[in-house]
Parts: sequence; C-alpha cells; structure tokens
Amino acid sequence: MLILVLLVITALGFDFTNGFHDTGNAMATSIATGALKPKVAVGLSAILNLVGAFLSVQVAATITKDVLKIQQTKGPNAGDLISGLDGQKALVIIFAGLIGGILWNLFTWLFGLPSSSSHALFGGLIGSGIAAIGTSGVNWDGIVNKVVLPALLAPVIAIAVAALGTWLVYRITSAIAESKKESGFRAGQIATASLVSLAHGTGDAQKTMGVIALALIATGHLSAGSVSEGLPIWIVFSCALAIALGTYIGGWRVIRTLGKGLVEIKAPQGMAAEASSAAIILTSSAAGMALSTTHVATGSILGSGVGKPGASVRWGVAGRMVVAWVTTLPLAGLVGAATYGIANVIGGAAGAIVIFVILAVLSGFMYWRAQQQKVDSSNVNAEWDETSNSVIPAEVADDKIPAGAGSR
Repeated sequence: MLILVLLVITALGFDFTNGFHDTGNAMATSIATGALKPKVAVGLSAILNLVGAFLSVQVAATITKDVLKIQQTKGPNAGDLISGLDGQKALVIIFAGLIGGILWNLFTWLFGLPSSSSHALFGGLIGSGIAAIGTSGVNWDGIVNKVVLPALLAPVIAIAVAALGTWLVYRITSAIAESKKESGFRAGQIATASLVSLAHGTGDAQKTMGVIALALIATGHLSAGSVSEGLPIWIVFSCALAIALGTYIGGWRVIRTLGKGLVEIKAPQGMAAEASSAAIILTSSAAGMALSTTHVATGSILGSGVGKPGASVRWGVAGRMVVAWVTTLPLAGLVGAATYGIANVIGGAAGAIVIFVILAVLSGFMYWRAQQQKVDSSNVNAEWDETSNSVIPAEVADDKIPAGAGSR
C-alpha cells in the first residue's frame, strides 16, 4: 500500500510536469504575437486543460494495454498478472517508469526543449519493464502502432497542414491592410489556442489516468475491462487538477522556444498553426492514439514558417528539438531501467522510498538550476539571441554569467 501511495503521488507529479512542459504547445504563439498576455494565457489554458480531462478515456485505455504486458488478456486466466509478476513488482516497474518520465521532462524543460512528455513516460515504462521482465513484458505491437508510427507521422502531417493553411490565409487576405489583418487574427488565435488547450487536456491528462489505472489493475483494485467504460472519479479529478495546476505555473522556457525561437511568428501564422494542432490532436484522441501534442504543435509552428512567403525558420533550433525527440524514448528508458534496478536491489518499500528520494533530490536540483537564469512571464517575449540560439535572454545570461566564464 505504501508503494501504491508513493506511485500515485509520483504519477500526479508527472501530470504536473506534463502541464507546465506542454503549456507552450497551446499558448506560445498567442503570447508571442500579443494576442494574450502571458499570465492570462496560462490561466485560460489551465481552465481548459481541466475541462478537457473529463471528456474522454480512450487514451487512458490505450495506456493500460498497449505499453506493458502486466495482465493476461485472454483465456481462463484473463485478468490475472502474467507469470513471474506479482503486484509489488508490477508497482515498482510503473513507479520507476514514472521517474524516468519526470526526470526527462525536467531536463528538457531546463534547456527549453519542447520534447514529448508522452514519449518520456512511455520510454520510462519500457525501460523499467525490460529491466524487470525482459522484452516479453513490452507490448511491441502497441508501441509501434500507437506510439512510434504516430511520432513519425504527426510532425510531418502537422507541417504540411499548417503550411497549407498559412499559405491560404495569406493568399485570401492579401488585399487586407496588415494592421487589420493582425488584429483580426489575434482574436482568432484566442479561439484556436483555447481549442488546443482543451485538446491537450483530453489527450495528456488521460495518460496519467492510464498509469494510475495500470497500478490499480496490478494490485487488484481495478479490472482492466472496466477502463474503457470509465474510471473512478477520484482518478479523473486528481489528474485533471494536477495538469491544470502545472499548466498555470507556465513552462516559460519551453513557451519562449516555441514562441520566439523557431519562427518570428505573426498572428495569421499563429492561428493557422493552432487550428492545425487542434484538429490533429482531437482526431488522434478520439482514435485512442497517445499522440504527442509537442510533436504536433512544433510541426504546426514550423509549417506556419514554411507556408508564409518570405518567412525564415531557425532550423538550428528545430534540429536541437529533433535530437531531443529521437533520444527521448531511449534515454528516459535508461533512467527507468536504472531506477528499477536500484529499487529492486534494495527491495520492498525501502527501495520505493529510496527512488522517491532520488527523484525529489534531482528534481529540486534542476529547479534550483533554472532559477539561476530565470525565464518567466516578464522576459518570455524578449528578442531571440541569434548568436547563441539560447533559450536564456541575452540580458539574463550577461547578468548572471561572470566575464570569462564562457559563451552563453
């Protein structure tokens, strides 16, 4: 029971990091164009994430059956844990996977990289699952069909849809004065950004719901077959609240990269990017596909730069993001595997407590490190430094780093 309690707390912690890590997916372009003030944007996004979390359970059902194999799904023993796995071991696998996801989220946030919280979670679970029960414990078909293929296709589709949408917007409004165009599309951005926030809550909060449900299934507190029909209200409400609080905190470093680092974005581009993101995310959530909102939103923003005549895209920044995307699954998996190994060597509740303390210490260190060069609502829209391509505004970097300490 102690391990289960620690796991639920950690799962809600992951949901919180998911919220602030992914706020930029919905609101970065609206903040960058001035359609919404920074704190108003994150507040609106938080409310809509809260509402979105109550709209569906399809993605949660995907998490319980398409990532790890912890339960027999067919035959007379359907519902029992697989051979060689007991409730405590299953909990530690899930617990370690969550830690892998949280630490990767915080690491990429520290550097302002909009990587996928979903893939960090999946990577952590896959790594801990392999460390505990080998490759047979992973549902590879589910991973390929519901995680890998969408990850490869989503950014490409988003770039294409947003590029076409942006080109059409500028083509249709070519005769309208620039000032009127900007003000009109800023109003439209508020609507489309709100839709992305709603879609984000519908998709991402469910991933944590699915993890908690997986833990309850492993300990016999919940039947796997009941998940598609609905989840206990305390799971839905707590996950909705955690992701909303994380969103309200505002992951300003990632917001800055998406809003200022990729493209010098204008309101028509922002509206086209957000509309494309919302359409793709909502479609995938309805299909039960655990799609990364980060991949979709980033692809849409890139597409808005490609589709606008004369716009420039910072491909160097985009390249760093792609590296983070490619390494998310394996590196989060390594952390999940290592964490499981530590817990397994120590054993029992003591092992769970030790890895929980490790998580708290490393999380605290990364938060402290971020405060040394703080990005917040006051400087999120500062001009992007082309020489360093750093998420840290030049004036903050110059103020904090002593002369001779190296480049920004």
